[in-house]
Amino acid sequence: MTLAPSRRALLAGALGVGAVAVVAPPRALAQAAEAAIQRHAARIEDLIARMTIQEKAGQLSLFGDPFRFRPENVNPLDGQGDPARIAAMIRRGECGSLFNGIGAEAGRTIQRIAVEETRLGIPMLFAADIIHGLKTVFPVPLAEAASWDLDLAFRTAQAAGREGAASGVHQTYAPMVDVGRDQRWGRVVEGAGEDVYLNQLFATARTRGFQGDDLSRPDSMLATPKHFAAYGAAEAGLDYNTTDMSEGRLRTTYLPPFKAAFDAGALSVMSGFNDLNGVPASGSEWLLSDILRGEWGFKGFVVSDYTSEQELIAHGYAADGRDAARIALLAGVDVSMMSGLYNAHIPELVESGDLPMRVVDRAVRRFLSVKAALGLFDDPYRGMDPAVEARVVGSQAHYDLSREAGRKSMVLLKNEGNLLPLPKTGKSIAVIGPFGQDTEVFGPWTIWGDKTRAVSLEAGLRAALPAGTALTFVKGAEAEGAISGGIEAAVTAARRADVVILAIGESQSMSAEAQSRADIVVPAPQQALAEAVAAVGKPVVVLLRTGRALELSGAVKNAQAILVTWFLGSESGNAIADVLFGDHAPSGRLPVSFPHLSGQQPYHYDHKATGRPMDDDQANREEYRAQFRETPHSALYPFGHGLGYTPVTYSGLTLSSPTLAWDGRVTVSATVTNTGSRPVEETVQLYIRDKVARLTRPVRELKGFQKVTLAPGASQTVQFNLDRALLSYVGPEMHLTLEPGEFDVWIAPHAQGGLGGSLRLTR
Repeated sequence: MTLAPSRRALLAGALGVGAVAVVAPPRALAQAAEAAIQRHAARIEDLIARMTIQEKAGQLSLFGDPFRFRPENVNPLDGQGDPARIAAMIRRGECGSLFNGIGAEAGRTIQRIAVEETRLGIPMLFAADIIHGLKTVFPVPLAEAASWDLDLAFRTAQAAGREGAASGVHQTYAPMVDVGRDQRWGRVVEGAGEDVYLNQLFATARTRGFQGDDLSRPDSMLATPKHFAAYGAAEAGLDYNTTDMSEGRLRTTYLPPFKAAFDAGALSVMSGFNDLNGVPASGSEWLLSDILRGEWGFKGFVVSDYTSEQELIAHGYAADGRDAARIALLAGVDVSMMSGLYNAHIPELVESGDLPMRVVDRAVRRFLSVKAALGLFDDPYRGMDPAVEARVVGSQAHYDLSREAGRKSMVLLKNEGNLLPLPKTGKSIAVIGPFGQDTEVFGPWTIWGDKTRAVSLEAGLRAALPAGTALTFVKGAEAEGAISGGIEAAVTAARRADVVILAIGESQSMSAEAQSRADIVVPAPQQALAEAVAAVGKPVVVLLRTGRALELSGAVKNAQAILVTWFLGSESGNAIADVLFGDHAPSGRLPVSFPHLSGQQPYHYDHKATGRPMDDDQANREEYRAQFRETPHSALYPFGHGLGYTPVTYSGLTLSSPTLAWDGRVTVSATVTNTGSRPVEETVQLYIRDKVARLTRPVRELKGFQKVTLAPGASQTVQFNLDRALLSYVGPEMHLTLEPGEFDVWIAPHAQGGLGGSLRLTR
């Protein structure tokens, strides 16, 4: 199925389009990029012919930006932070790009050095880690994935891209498209969760949002999907760790989101830190050349992650820096980030014959071609207008969008007795926990967020409630430490209140790069606080701040209401208040499974059945089955789960035919009904299972979803179209295949429920 390259296409991609054809390549973007590259092809070849080998190595060398604002705790410059030194390198042609500096006017100054004070006048490319916002911060990517709203993802990426482009940035190191199936891994927070299909859709939406229809536009920013590849499958969820898997799993689970991003027009990609099956990703010719370029026809450039090519030495794959530079460049790493190895070793490697000049020229050609697509040869100073920067960055429209995104990203796990929404009058409220008054709302990988405009939970609640409302805040505990007298003060506040809000979970430093957790629980000091407060006997609402799925236990698990608030960005407090008091109903759905116990990790809903499947009847389960002694082989809150403020029922599953012809189509439908008294937005999900195949298949796979808004008492019939492409899978020959046979089909509110039927595919 081919979709038009528009926002409508992004939404259509969620209506049952096969995972193998999420969206067609954006024709306008591809044509604009190709036209720009062809227009400058002769100039690029002339530059390559005129360059010295040191200038070629310099084009392929990327360093931290020491000229413009950058917090010291983000990717330290390791002695490269001297502006005079970097300026001299630019003048000598020893630096082709800089990263993690922002500012239009200063960017113009740096660019002037490259264009006007160098022998060849090649413009610089400026990049940055703009992951989920610049000054205006949007929900972390995992939170936004919980919205299941592709148009929202497109718009937030577009806004982030516009702020970055207006600040003199041409490239962002996003989106992260690593599938995250082990919640111990700290970088789950940066992606779209555990499902392949959902990751494909968000990769497409975010790439399109960042880049728009023409990379040369001054408000466009080059997307960089990362980390290629299988970084998210690190053993034991330990960041930077080894990954080891079959080629089938790689092609089924970890490569498709990258392919979706490239099909959406991404012209750069970042290589991974990890090794894959014994070969470091940043030294893998199979990944970076055979698959990326040979099979997929990728025409952009590969940039290493921060010194990942140098880390080939620590991996035990390269003998020294010279060897690492040779291996990485031959494998297909075009641009070296921060290590300086390309500058240091490429000239001698070529002179000695250990590195062919054609390999160096190939990398330079790729990099200069993307500079051409970005319009830098036509206008080196694009995006460097201080007046535009002042108007675009931190605009009210972007803050309004941040608030909307925050509202749509929250997931209501539980709401016993319809405790939520809370009334705005007539109730005294005690807010207890380390996240009640803090402004640590941005989440990880926020470098330039405007902290002066960060809305805390306290500020959001007070703004929403009438003046004089009895609202008490008690910290009770730190995120990972006890406070002397904190529990006692919290208990006193709880006794005086009608309802307690527990603002607990993870600090933003706990869900991030290098922040793997062996035990994904609410930290012990906060759990103790929750137990003491719950013992008072007042109704408890848990606001769970987290960047991953957590094991919930005791008073947290047993609270009457649990609302997952993730890290929601600049407008966090206002967005939470909007949902907490019912001005907007929760509509988010989990992109990750919340386990019963940490020890289930890695856990994902689309696991295999095994030869001894778990019994559904837990009370009478057989002994020799795929199950833990302590807990079911299932999720406490499954992938796709989320409640509104009114119940929805599913009924009347029908298939237009019990058989699907090889080139035919079957419509699967069901009726969803709002049986409550408030409007509701329901995310209706389509799952399938191939019951018999040449390779064992998952117990369920998401293949589509639709968002349906229902007035009180209203019903709507939701339809999905199934065809052969939707049912295909990566077979033993490592390409898409399919056999006739039986399939289970569900229309469901989440991955562990719904209405089931069956279908037979015939040839």
